[in-house]
Amino acid sequence: MRSMPAAARNAQDRTARFGFAFIGVLLIAVNLRVSFVSVGPVLANISSDLGLSSAAAGFLTGLPLIAFAIFSPVAPSLASRLGLDRALWMSLLILASGIALRSLPVSGVIWVGTALIGLAIAFLNVLVPSLVKRDFPTRVSQLTGSYTATQAAFAAMGAAVVVPVAQTSPAGWRLALGIWVGLALIAMAVLLPWLRRHGSGIVSAARPDVSYRSPWTSALGWQVTIFMGLQSIAFYVLMAWLPTIEQSRGVPATTAGIHLSVFLLVSVFASLAAGGILHRGSDQRIVCFASGAVMVVTFLGLALAPDLILLWVLLGATGCGSLIVIALSLFSLRTVNYPQAASLSGMAQSIGYGMAAVGPMMFGGLRDLSGDWTLPLLVTAGIMAVLAVTGVLAGRNRVISPAAQAPVRRAPGPGRTSVPRRGS
Repeated sequence: MRSMPAAARNAQDRTARFGFAFIGVLLIAVNLRVSFVSVGPVLANISSDLGLSSAAAGFLTGLPLIAFAIFSPVAPSLASRLGLDRALWMSLLILASGIALRSLPVSGVIWVGTALIGLAIAFLNVLVPSLVKRDFPTRVSQLTGSYTATQAAFAAMGAAVVVPVAQTSPAGWRLALGIWVGLALIAMAVLLPWLRRHGSGIVSAARPDVSYRSPWTSALGWQVTIFMGLQSIAFYVLMAWLPTIEQSRGVPATTAGIHLSVFLLVSVFASLAAGGILHRGSDQRIVCFASGAVMVVTFLGLALAPDLILLWVLLGATGCGSLIVIALSLFSLRTVNYPQAASLSGMAQSIGYGMAAVGPMMFGGLRDLSGDWTLPLLVTAGIMAVLAVTGVLAGRNRVISPAAQAPVRRAPGPGRTSVPRRGS
């Protein structure tokens, strides 16, 4: 029996590595949002059981965002020390530990568990774009769209099932929040054999010889960072306040909840669509500006034509679903290698989630100041106009300049034949 030619074996090995890496990205993605999004629907049960004040309950829901802002810059150092894949696996271990601790009937551990969840997701948020940059350099936007849609889909599922689980189980909200540890354990179990076999992780790769400039000293790095932060404000303002705005205008609470589910579902398809079209042109300026403009129209519509609420929900979902894929893709598209992508991801997500934490508070403060929703909605529409303009700058076909005049080498994506210029 003839042995398989070496070229065919190598092709099969590459296909297997590609497939396993793709599965790994999706398994990590399912853990990126569901464990903290699922708290909101059972927050009243948690507050009643633990005797939390409204302020304490608000801090509990905001604690992951604070952790995102604080710990995102640390993730590149962790990956540099442990290797990218070991760092991802350790982050999943921290996540599983945090989910388990949060659900234990022990006084005070809910805070420790929630903080650990925020820490783990901060690391995963930063490192997954770096993984995509390393293992899928010619499919950045498509992979980003796929894993963003996956995390949104599981977040929507979590929001839908957490209340029924809490109502039917004697363990109540503790079981409803604890079941998500299973997703983290599955991801760890699937990735562990490959991690042990290849030492450094999913796809073994030597550290790149190309040194890189810190995005903190780059104008292009700051443009991407501001884009990330402003689009985060749009999403978290709508998540925090859209149901309340609707109910204040006579929409029943049940209908407002359905609208939120529709928002999350539509954002899944918008993420997939954005991933498919992001490489169609020579750069991303048009799609960045168009997505920002959709959010301007969304907030203007909520302020000036509230009777068309479902239209603004659909437009907002389309804009937010597209913007997050664009922002995450830019971490890879504007960098020369995966360590630089991790550095830009850490910078942008630290500042971005800090802005995301402030945005809903600012929105509520303007509501209290003015007495209605018009002023905060108009101000947010203005912020979205800044987002659209920033998107034109961040969407230009260039990369952050490498250090020491090293050559820029980037594999062109589908539909792209030009070589990105070095940015400042």
